[in-house]
Amino acid sequence: MSTSAPALRRTTSASATPLVAPTAAGILHLGLGSFHRAHQAVYTASALQSGGGDWGIIGVASHSRSIVDAMHAQDMLYSVATIAPGSTSLTIPGVHTDAFVGAEQPERVVAQIADDGIRIVTLTVTENGYSYSPASQALDLDDDTVRADLRGGAPRSTIGQLARGLQARAAAGGAPLSILSCDNLSANGAHTEKLVREFLSELPGSEGADALAFLDRAVMFPSSMVDRIVPSTTAELRNRVSTLLGARDDIPVPAEPFTMWAIEDRFAGGRPAWEAGGAVFTDEVGRYEQMKVRLLNGTHSLIAYLGALSGVATIPEAIGLEGIESAARAVLRDEYEPSIEVPSGVDIRAYESELFERWANSALGHRTSQVGTDGSVKLRQRIPEPALLALGQGEMPHLIALTVAGYLSCIAPMPGFDPGLHAAAMTDGARERLAGFAASARTGRELAQRVIGDLHLFGDGLGSQDAFIARVGELVDIIRRRGVDVAIADAVSASRTTAPSPISAEELQP
Repeated sequence: MSTSAPALRRTTSASATPLVAPTAAGILHLGLGSFHRAHQAVYTASALQSGGGDWGIIGVASHSRSIVDAMHAQDMLYSVATIAPGSTSLTIPGVHTDAFVGAEQPERVVAQIADDGIRIVTLTVTENGYSYSPASQALDLDDDTVRADLRGGAPRSTIGQLARGLQARAAAGGAPLSILSCDNLSANGAHTEKLVREFLSELPGSEGADALAFLDRAVMFPSSMVDRIVPSTTAELRNRVSTLLGARDDIPVPAEPFTMWAIEDRFAGGRPAWEAGGAVFTDEVGRYEQMKVRLLNGTHSLIAYLGALSGVATIPEAIGLEGIESAARAVLRDEYEPSIEVPSGVDIRAYESELFERWANSALGHRTSQVGTDGSVKLRQRIPEPALLALGQGEMPHLIALTVAGYLSCIAPMPGFDPGLHAAAMTDGARERLAGFAASARTGRELAQRVIGDLHLFGDGLGSQDAFIARVGELVDIIRRRGVDVAIADAVSASRTTAPSPISAEELQP
């Protein structure tokens, strides 16, 4: 599509038209990234199509102006490209009424939360956006941003913004409000509520008392589980979408056909009819969360790290390698599945089969570097409980150990080992610190002990499991000395026997 093509606007003739045109906003969304625009926004558009209501969305980007500026230039419009092998279909949700950058207007974030017109605040700020200590699960009072927010002024942290917004809403005698987390956190509703309460309780004197009382009587924090693979937008996608659309869209979002949203139906001030878009309202959100975080996300991490170490750029390429597919099937079926309770009405075999179809979607091009990013936070949500369950039963979770070994090999390679450009492209808040450990480690066991045992990167429970730490270290050494394929074969073989048969120390000698 030529750059001279008309920009996507409400007045532009295009092959797809906006699903809705809301006149008023009832939702404030924090975290205006691709996932929100391909997930909650699409469900909300379907709800408005079905039942109407003033449920338009005001989107708040954390720091970047790029999406905000483009949305303003395009009348708050963008397209969602649903991509399957052999087909691409376009949808324009059209559900946003405004957008701004929270870092530039933190006082506006507070004002919008306090506004009675807003009845739901939704969040996709990633696990890192909640300013909590992974070790204690409590608000991180050592975080500079949190400490500054507690002292006063316009808040910069997500939890500070929620708490200060509730303060202002309470002071004005505001209407009931629901705060709905859509991030991969265990019991994300209860966790968000806990952090907000802790923030308000840390305010000096009785400053937070009115807001806490208001929270008790008028604010709800339902939990939810979200699922849709949404890769990064590329220049090639922009060109393809603009050609299909007949108009220039600078911010299209690619997404897989599969989408799921399980929500606890506890809303203080009403909600859109999200079920019109296929959302499931259930008392079993925790089970959906376990199923997704472990079967999908945990296995996805293994595929990403092994794929990057194998030199492949995308998840479909990685799962197309026989060894990686075998490892993925083994970790999913033998190590993750025993740790979950399947939600009522879900056919777990059909769900697992669909996972492999999703990962093999070559048209989507989900990159191993994107999936492998922020493993220090993601893996902590995914691996400890399943690993500890197996260890408690006297079984070694060889494939979970391989996941951790793959992560360390990508993010903190030991001297003389090059994990490749796809591993180098992964970003991680712990990379610098872990790289320091790797630089002085003489063996994989030493590196694993420092990261898992001393730093407790994956929690206190795994930090005391010497056998697991030793197995991770052993697999790190196999990867760096004999290659990732040998490590995969070793872990898969060991997982199929009652007694592990790891490679001997002599075989690991360089």
